[in-house]
Amino acid sequence: MHFIDTHAHTYDESFLGDLDATISSAQEAGITKILMPNIDTESIEPMFSIQEKHPMCIPMMGLHPAYVKADWEKQLEKIERYLFADPLRFCAIGEIGMDLYWDKSFLEEQKTVFTQQIQWAKKLDLPIAIHARDAFNEIFEILDKENDDTLKGVFHCFTGNTAQAQHIKNYGGFLLGIGGVLTYKNSELGKTLKEAASLEDLVLETDAPYLPPTPYRGKRNESAYMIEVAFKLVDLFQVPLEEIARITTLNAEELFQLNRF
Repeated sequence: MHFIDTHAHTYDESFLGDLDATISSAQEAGITKILMPNIDTESIEPMFSIQEKHPMCIPMMGLHPAYVKADWEKQLEKIERYLFADPLRFCAIGEIGMDLYWDKSFLEEQKTVFTQQIQWAKKLDLPIAIHARDAFNEIFEILDKENDDTLKGVFHCFTGNTAQAQHIKNYGGFLLGIGGVLTYKNSELGKTLKEAASLEDLVLETDAPYLPPTPYRGKRNESAYMIEVAFKLVDLFQVPLEEIARITTLNAEELFQLNRF
C-alpha cells in the first residue's frame, strides 16, 4: 500500500534543518513520491537540489499567482526557459492559477500569466496544478475558453462548493486535490465530496508546510501526515484504506504521467 503526495513545498525554508528525516518519515508512512510545485524563480534551484538528492521528489514548473508582481514578465520569461529546455524533467506546470485573497491589484496580470501557462501545458502535453483562492469565477472564465481535449490537471487544495466541484468535473480532464482541510472540524468539504465527487475524482496532497491536518494543526505540515487525510476518506466513503491508497495513487500516476520518473 502506497500513496503519492501530489503537492508539497519540500524546498521551503522550514524544512532546511531536517529535510532528510522528513523524507524518511514520509517513506515510512507509505509515501513513494512527492510532487513539488514551483512558485517563482527563487524556488527553482532549491527544488532541483532536492530532486537530485531525493529522486522521489519530482518538480513542477510554473509561476504562482501570488508571485505575479511588477516583475512578472521577467519571472515568466525565466520560467519559460527552464520549462522548454527540458519539459520531461517536470510532472506538471504549476503551481499556477489565480489568488485574489491577499491582493487584487495584479488581477489582469494574473489572468495573462495563467492563460499563458495553460497554453504551454497544452503545447507540451503536461497537466496543470491550479491554485484557486477567492478566484473560482475568474479561473472558470479562463478555463471555459481554454479547455479542450488535451487540457488536464488538478485543482490543488480544493475547498469549493458542490456547484464548483461539478463545474470542474464537467471539464473532463481535472481532478480535485484533497488535503488537510478535509479533517477540520468545521469544514464543509466532506459534504461537498459526498455530493459531487467519487474517489476516481481525487488525488491526495499536503501543501506542506501549510494546512496541516488534524491532529497536527499549529505544527509544520509534512508529507507523512497525509495519512490523516486518507483515514478521513475511509470514513467518508466507507471503503478500506487500501482502496483509498490504490485509487488515489492510480489517479496521480495517470494524471502526472509518473511512469516517466
